[in-house]
Amino acid sequence: MHELGIVFHVIDMVEKAAAENNAEAVASVTLELGEVSGVIPHELTGCWNWAVKKTERMREAALVIETIPAVTFCEGCGQTYPTVPQGKICPHCGSEHTWLRQGNEIQVKEIAIKEGPYGSV
Repeated sequence: MHELGIVFHVIDMVEKAAAENNAEAVASVTLELGEVSGVIPHELTGCWNWAVKKTERMREAALVIETIPAVTFCEGCGQTYPTVPQGKICPHCGSEHTWLRQGNEIQVKEIAIKEGPYGSV
């Protein structure tokens, strides 16, 4: 299950960023997850919910997942198309000379800091 490894990596990055910015607590982390990244969102969420409880600044941090649609570019005709319903063969010209333009990434988009009694930390 590589989802747990991803969660540990994200938590480590967020903990370091929070410490560098003197944030006491993280409210949420938004991840952009590519449609064909190979990561199973509900598995990622389950790992997240378990792992954040073991952290100092992120015990109550929510995980927000935004899906980035997979888009393929065709070198044959220069058009793009949705990858998942079409696959590698271009639906416009039938070419196999295609490559994934987006949709396999996993990246932190946003870290929201939990507000304290005196405003943002």
